[in-house]
Amino acid sequence: MGARAQYVVVENGAWQRYFSHWAAGRVVDDLLPGPAAATRCFRAQRKIEEWLDDVWCEGAALVDHDRRILLWFGFADSWADHRAARAVLARTWPGWDVRFAHDGMGDLTHHLGVGRDLTRAPGWFETFEPIEFAGSESTEPWSVVSLRLPDGSVRAWGSAWEPVEHLACGPALIELLRTSPATPAPTDMPYGGVHFDPRARTVSLWAVQTVTGVHDWPLPGWDDWTLDFHGDDHTRQAAVLPADFPFPHLPLATALRRLGTGLGTPPPDLTPLLARATDAPAPAGTTPVLAPAALVAPEPADPTPAELARLRTALEALIARAEVG
Repeated sequence: MGARAQYVVVENGAWQRYFSHWAAGRVVDDLLPGPAAATRCFRAQRKIEEWLDDVWCEGAALVDHDRRILLWFGFADSWADHRAARAVLARTWPGWDVRFAHDGMGDLTHHLGVGRDLTRAPGWFETFEPIEFAGSESTEPWSVVSLRLPDGSVRAWGSAWEPVEHLACGPALIELLRTSPATPAPTDMPYGGVHFDPRARTVSLWAVQTVTGVHDWPLPGWDDWTLDFHGDDHTRQAAVLPADFPFPHLPLATALRRLGTGLGTPPPDLTPLLARATDAPAPAGTTPVLAPAALVAPEPADPTPAELARLRTALEALIARAEVG
């Protein structure tokens, strides 16, 4: 199926879309060397005249030279990897407003003035009736959910759900939380968190991944509740977590070093993989269908030596600071 990515470059009042069938996992790598390098890389991809939707697009970037705004999203392997990428981009895109596109493709189309629903069918946000809460017994939960109880105290649980899935349940989830057994405190940072305060009728949410629909509040079932969305800032929830359920303190040096691994090295040659995919027989009774774009390996435009040098300098400075802190 591939890891599809979409790019938009805005310059001199006009914008153009580009597409890569395989580069969603490289969006951050292609952004790190700065705006000039990223723009060359994206313009080296195939021009298209359509939008990918939130299901098919696994990574995207919009580079607006006119307003000096960068919007991007892509899945990070961990909280630390996401935070490390944000720290580097803040240095290699000086003077730019660098934003993570939490609403996925909706943030990109909204920025261009064509609304958030362009790539979404009516009723796209799926809700479900919670039967049980997916508490995680792992010390590396996907998210952390916390609840302020009537006596003012707070309980917290590790959760196997993504942050936005808690909202898809509606307020009925809160009663399930009250009777849910305890889960261990996390030893690794989750991808996000949700805090419920029934007395204030407030939901607080943060995430280092996309939470598609976050700007469509109120979501179904939450009509008389307020959403406090904190982007990728976990500190608001950290401040209310009980003393025996803290977020761990994780230095970023290791994640920053990972970003520096392979700088200047081109992506692997996918030609043999594509050839094997083409020759693979289809399951019995089916007809093979292969998108032509899937047979075209990405051809990124490499950063210049000066761009790579500036990126290495930024990484070294951030690593030194992370090691001291």
